[in-house]
Amino acid sequence: MTCIYNFTLEYYYTLSKACYDCPRNITDCNRPHCISADGVPRSVVVVNRMLPGPGIRVCQNDMIVVNVKNQLETNEGTAIHWHGIYQKGSQWMDGVPMVTQCPIPTHSTFQYRFKAENAGTHYWHSHAGVQRADGIFGHLVVSQPPSREVHFSLYDEDLAEHTVMVNDWLNQLTIDRFAEHHHSDGDNKPRLMLINGKAAYQDFAYDDLPGKILNTPREVFHVNRTKSYRFRIVSNAIFNCPLQISIDDHPIIIIASDGNPFEPIVVDSFNIFAGERYDFVLNANKDVGNYWFRVRGLADCGENQKQAQALAILRYHGSPKELPTAPQDYMRSKQGGKLLNPWNQKENEDQIPVTKLTSMVPDDMALKEQPDKKFYLTYDFSKIDNIFYNRPDLYPLSSVVRQKHLYSPQINRISNMMPHAPILTQHDDVPEELYCDKDTIQKNCTEEFCQCIHRLKVDLGDTVEIVLIDEGVTFNANHPTHLHGHPFRVIAMDKLNTSTSLEEVKALDEGGFIKRKLSKAVSKDSVTVPDGGYTVIRFYADNAGAWFFHCHIQFHADIGMAVIIQVGTKDEMPKRPKGFPKCGTWQYSGMEVDPNPKDKCSSSTSSQQLNFHLKFVLFIYVTFKML
Repeated sequence: MTCIYNFTLEYYYTLSKACYDCPRNITDCNRPHCISADGVPRSVVVVNRMLPGPGIRVCQNDMIVVNVKNQLETNEGTAIHWHGIYQKGSQWMDGVPMVTQCPIPTHSTFQYRFKAENAGTHYWHSHAGVQRADGIFGHLVVSQPPSREVHFSLYDEDLAEHTVMVNDWLNQLTIDRFAEHHHSDGDNKPRLMLINGKAAYQDFAYDDLPGKILNTPREVFHVNRTKSYRFRIVSNAIFNCPLQISIDDHPIIIIASDGNPFEPIVVDSFNIFAGERYDFVLNANKDVGNYWFRVRGLADCGENQKQAQALAILRYHGSPKELPTAPQDYMRSKQGGKLLNPWNQKENEDQIPVTKLTSMVPDDMALKEQPDKKFYLTYDFSKIDNIFYNRPDLYPLSSVVRQKHLYSPQINRISNMMPHAPILTQHDDVPEELYCDKDTIQKNCTEEFCQCIHRLKVDLGDTVEIVLIDEGVTFNANHPTHLHGHPFRVIAMDKLNTSTSLEEVKALDEGGFIKRKLSKAVSKDSVTVPDGGYTVIRFYADNAGAWFFHCHIQFHADIGMAVIIQVGTKDEMPKRPKGFPKCGTWQYSGMEVDPNPKDKCSSSTSSQQLNFHLKFVLFIYVTFKML
């Protein structure tokens, strides 16, 4: 089938006039165009006045057509990335401004058209500026026939209403927080989460309802006792906030990640990092009642910060419409027992990294004994005078107070610079001297700020291994990393200490102490890199193009924690569609001489005729005035 969607992007507002008397009248909160969010009025950037935006749910190999109309009043460009769709054969549809396309100008429409080739739980989001942080995102589920769904026998229902989007959330436009954080002393610590765009954060009191506190609605997931349900959960997390997911009194059977199945594993909770997706089965076999579905923030949303969380309700059919009785506070929301995908913890019997999962995707060329290309990429926050935020001649780091220091998130001590024209479709418009990597950069990047189009080149058909190292010197953070255009196998992962180094990891590797899992390694497209440790991934470069590879924490990617992986030569790149938009820099170089201006005139009226008409109108006007 061909499935057509129309997206209109615009600035909007929570608790707008469309919400009438929400939350006093709770049914008003569900009116069309009403975005209640957490109950705090603020500007948002949304699609079709929805938060999250419209869900896309199609069958494998359907054609998806999305007509994106940019109506952002601030004249911002935009682009939509289809996160998890590999775009093989439609590389120019990947939606990364200045890598695969030009930004979509305001007041214009751009049509995305691509085949839903790889099944699973994915999502879409803006890849321009910080727009996804303010609301431009939604789920994208590609279903496949039961005969090809390896876990079909484990559940009774796979319902659209059990697709769950979670994200951290600010009480202001993200660009305001970005400016304050990077140019002054503003923090980057969210105070809460949203579950499917909802939370009960702000309290509302009314004079005619003394002693009663109302809140905007939470999300409710309905189940019938004795049935089993497939849940699909997507993290659109913005900041350094891994999210711990648990459901009170219900074990979780996790069956897939990033659209790729693995042997089921039963846990009490799991962490989901920015850009990741997990599918799990919930057996509704407990007493009929209401149970908390908990999303608990860690790291910059954790115990020592603002203790950000969100709660939804798992409601059995037949139970009253009331809140669960279990505690709601952050500290008592912590789930014990077995946890999949730990944040900055070494593996043990209760902390299970994704490398322990057994993939049900057949082994492929990514898992051959020796890779064709191998790269080491180090992540950390560099204490360097970034020329965009700490001008060394005006306000260097050494001269400003500590709370206004900004450490630059970099890969191999290089900040990626986006090109002025899309690499994929306007390759010849980007001069070769703008590219670099750690071997070609001409500066000493430990002492001065380094920036370029950070590119790794591989041949079409290469097996590529990348050793990702989070040196962890500056902060106890992590870097969830996403690859466009390809799935990868996670073949090794470990946290070594509070910090590490390229030299230490290389020594371990050369000494044979990094054991690689080269059979049945889990297949993903987004993975965390533990602080003070490493993650090793492999992918088979069978998709020619220019592919973004980046930290999925919004502020980190925005200021350069990314590389562009060029797969194949220019001649192997796909040809862009007829009339595909072009853009780039322009410099005034004088006026063109028009050899035949008469032919370019938009009207057939000659200059002599125009002079006659003007004189006649003037004559009539003067005569009228004299009368």
